[in-house]
Amino acid sequence: MANKRDLKKSINLICEELFVECIAASLYGAEGVKANGDAVLASIIKTESDFVSRVSHPEPGMSPAKYYRDLRESFSAQVGELIDQIANL
Repeated sequence: MANKRDLKKSINLICEELFVECIAASLYGAEGVKANGDAVLASIIKTESDFVSRVSHPEPGMSPAKYYRDLRESFSAQVGELIDQIANL
């Protein structure tokens, strides 16, 4: 398992890239896309803050290896959903 600092950096980097892609899609898309783009941007920010805070505060009673594996899997699933939303803009 990577240390917490590296995990937080990875989460931040991925969310930054998603943010840039969403802004580009909303700038170069149709006029009606801007409202949907704002909602996707808000969900990206919320996802980033949620997962970064979850890295710092693991659930008690759960083994660290299992907790961080579940964290990475749920983050990957959330990123997949955000990518689909950006693609539909």
